[in-house]
Amino acid sequence: MLAELSIRDIVLIEALTIRFDDGLSVLTGETGAGKSILLDSLALALGARGDAGLVRQGVNQGQVTAIFELPAVHPLRTEIQEAGIQIDTGEPLIFRRVQSSDGRTRAFINDQSVSAGLLQKIGKHLVEIHGQHDDRALVETDTHRDLLDAFGQLSVEAAHVATLYRDWRGAAKALLTHKARVAEAAKEADYLKASSEELEALAPEEGEETELAEKRQGMMQAEKIAADLNDAHEILSGPKSPVPDIASLLRRLERKTEEAPGLLEEANENLGRALDHLAEAQTLIEKAINISDFDNRVLEQTEERLFALRAASRKFNVPVENLAELAVQMADQLAELDAGEARLMELEKAEAEALAVYDRAALQLSESRKAAADQLVAAVMAELPALKLEKAAFIINQTSDADNRSETGIDTIEFWVQTNPGTRPGPMMKVASGGELSRFLLALKVALADRGSAPTLVFDEIDTGVGGAVADAIGSRLSRLSSKVQVLSVTHAPQVAARAGHHFLISKKTKDADKLATSIVEIDMDKRREELARMLSGATVTDEARAAAAQLLNAG
Repeated sequence: MLAELSIRDIVLIEALTIRFDDGLSVLTGETGAGKSILLDSLALALGARGDAGLVRQGVNQGQVTAIFELPAVHPLRTEIQEAGIQIDTGEPLIFRRVQSSDGRTRAFINDQSVSAGLLQKIGKHLVEIHGQHDDRALVETDTHRDLLDAFGQLSVEAAHVATLYRDWRGAAKALLTHKARVAEAAKEADYLKASSEELEALAPEEGEETELAEKRQGMMQAEKIAADLNDAHEILSGPKSPVPDIASLLRRLERKTEEAPGLLEEANENLGRALDHLAEAQTLIEKAINISDFDNRVLEQTEERLFALRAASRKFNVPVENLAELAVQMADQLAELDAGEARLMELEKAEAEALAVYDRAALQLSESRKAAADQLVAAVMAELPALKLEKAAFIINQTSDADNRSETGIDTIEFWVQTNPGTRPGPMMKVASGGELSRFLLALKVALADRGSAPTLVFDEIDTGVGGAVADAIGSRLSRLSSKVQVLSVTHAPQVAARAGHHFLISKKTKDADKLATSIVEIDMDKRREELARMLSGATVTDEARAAAAQLLNAG
């Protein structure tokens, strides 16, 4: 419920704090005292559109703070936390709206910055404001359907229908997606088959290109070295090798050593070492030839494989390393194409079954709504005579279209009224006059009681233009309603004010050099009697009016 409303620098209000309790609270005061300012301020705190004209003259900004008390466990707490607002268990909800004189506004929940949209979204679950020219509640027909479901205790059934709708839409989407894939695959079936066979024959492997390129480079380098090694081997070991000539020369010189002692020994030693080195070089070159030996056919095969992979890469416009993946994809697409019809039949069956289940549940919900509508109409109609609407009719216009499926079912629900016999019925918000609308809304809220209602209801001068028994009937129904939810009523009817548990008097006083300021105070029994007397008699309060006021208070 609304526990406190604090207003700073809004229109004629400099600083004002009002604490509310449960039950019925009324706000009274002379015309122009500032009752509408209070409601505009509350609406601002609940996310209504801001207006620079709300800021008190001479200041830069005004603000409104509304404090709500909710149970420690409440769906709104979860919704607020899901929106990223941290709030402790049991902590009250504090809505604050700052209005700047330049037209900009800022919104806060428990001092955490939020959008005005979130404030409005949460706020509509906390407070409903109803009046003669109502534009803040029951305007959208979705609200009418929700209220009917709440009255008929159909929320669980409606949530089940919403789940079945999402299941059906999911099945329909899966079917549509598969149909599109099969159709696309069918258009390219020949190309897909030929390409898949080509890639299957090629059988590309991951990392194969790098491996082949390195192997080819190694063999090409070996080929160049092998030519030089063969030339060296030919020089050292071939027909023109110098080794035999050197060896022959060494033998001749060795025979001459005895003839010329001390002359050839050193030369012979060097020639011997040279022959040893040449022999060792021949051995090493032969070993190198053996190591670097390769088959030209292997090089050709390697190049052919590498060129084939790169040609496929260009043809299919993918890197060589992705050819293996592409081959798998094409094989899967072919398999999907082959199995497409069977899968299509499965998905069609699943979609049809999901649709049938939804249709049955939606039809059952529609029938349940019809039964609940009859009960709600009867409950509202029972309230109308006492509200001087005995010739009027409350109608729930339910339009059901089995082909117009949605999460909410197949129904469009709209509250209609017929104000007099013979007149054309129509939407309540359009057909009823200001006074009639407020009384229809009151009857509806009484019938709904604590079902589908915000914890705080505000009625703005719904008793305007009525008096006597009708005003007393309005007061009686507001009192009954306040046993279920918190009710705040701005009223001009003493019959209504007398039934309140809390009475707030709004007045406008001159302050600081002829400046006007609005104030509000909760008044005690004596002042209530005087205020009721004023409401009964006007500017001049008579003893008779005081006596009538006392009688109203005693009866209330």
